[in-house]
Amino acid sequence: MPRKLNRRKFVSSVVTAGSAGWWISSQSDRVLGKSPNEKVAVASIGVGGKGSSDTDGAARYGQIVAICDIDDQRLKQKARQYPDAKMFHDYRELLSEMGDKVDAVTVSTADHTHAAASVRAMRLGKHVYCQKPLTYSASEARLMRETARQHQVVTQMGNQGTAHDGFRAGVELIRSGAIGDVREVHVWTNRPYSDWAKGKMYWKQAPQITSRPTETPPVPDHIQWDLWLGPAPARPYHPAYQPHDWRGWLDFGTGALGDMACHTANLPFMALQLGLPTRVYAVSSEVNSETYQAWATITYEFPARGDQPPVKLVWYEGSENGKRNLPEQKIPGNQVPTDSGCLLIGDKGRLYSPGDSGDQQQLEVAGQIRTPEQTIERLGNEVGPDENQKREWIRAIQGGSKPLSNFDYASVLTEAMLLGNVAVRTGKSIDYDGAIGKVTNLPSAASLIERTPRNGWAL
Repeated sequence: MPRKLNRRKFVSSVVTAGSAGWWISSQSDRVLGKSPNEKVAVASIGVGGKGSSDTDGAARYGQIVAICDIDDQRLKQKARQYPDAKMFHDYRELLSEMGDKVDAVTVSTADHTHAAASVRAMRLGKHVYCQKPLTYSASEARLMRETARQHQVVTQMGNQGTAHDGFRAGVELIRSGAIGDVREVHVWTNRPYSDWAKGKMYWKQAPQITSRPTETPPVPDHIQWDLWLGPAPARPYHPAYQPHDWRGWLDFGTGALGDMACHTANLPFMALQLGLPTRVYAVSSEVNSETYQAWATITYEFPARGDQPPVKLVWYEGSENGKRNLPEQKIPGNQVPTDSGCLLIGDKGRLYSPGDSGDQQQLEVAGQIRTPEQTIERLGNEVGPDENQKREWIRAIQGGSKPLSNFDYASVLTEAMLLGNVAVRTGKSIDYDGAIGKVTNLPSAASLIERTPRNGWAL
């Protein structure tokens, strides 16, 4: 970024990235763990799909000693890559049997089992890297935060844009006051569509599917169906759920909001230190009892924080009759909004970040601004941000700085955003008390904040 930006000039930031703790800790905020020269023994829970690259990323900086998956085909395929790693189908058995042979775990399972695996591991003193969204429910996010603090483990959530140098520079830019006090934020996603104009979806949900299948095909020999269900209510196996389209089902996934808000809302959430909202309300397409809605617009009201004013954040997802659900606000430079992005509106200007990761910023400001002071450690560009997240996590276990997306931060982001799903399901405005994690005006929302797990899976 040049030293000064001219009036009304739009500039994409290209800077570099690094350290962290709760909101942003100093670079001297070290964590206790192994020494820099000690190898970190990692167990990978979920090794197919994103779990495959998570395992490989952790292996570059640690040693994979155990792998776990409910799919025998995926498990054996990964075992060929890591022949010395012990294989498990049940992560409970892995954690019980491996004991002190494991220092840390990666958790890359479906949303509904993130907390079940991660909390068990942290209670045994294991450091945890868990994919986004951190949890299935708001109450689980709080439990993850409390458990990580209690057991003083090193944690990281897999929203890899956080490890991008440009993202970290963007946080500094917003905090420097470049666009002044921000009172309004708009965040949008193309999900669940990969090509909304042609109706192609990443996963199926309403309006394509609004009820569960009636046929009950046999469970494939290579699938451990009961283990895949974990804490979710029991139901017969069907390929409509596993291995891919679970994200659109209420019992297993968190929909477009859970999938993408941890990415696309991450920049404004961290930069503005938003914390937990006090009120959330939504308008949406018709809701059903099985799958997430076709579209929704969700509004979050965040209170003032110190000398920062209250903020209204509006989330847009899905489409209706072939038309994307997008904000009506003008994008800097009169651009057509990208498939996903965010717009921050300040009293001195606006900042637009195209894409999911927040690693680029375009400014519309009056006058000139200065490059902000670097307050966040940069990780460099030798590897991509996804691998950088694993490197940051492993190095923290070896005595380095806290990862930027540690559970202190990531759990609050997750808890806040998932309240949007609660507002959609209730169809009413909800008032939230973040100190106790309760909806105060609608008792019926309690079951959406905290779900009772299936027998044998309680935490």
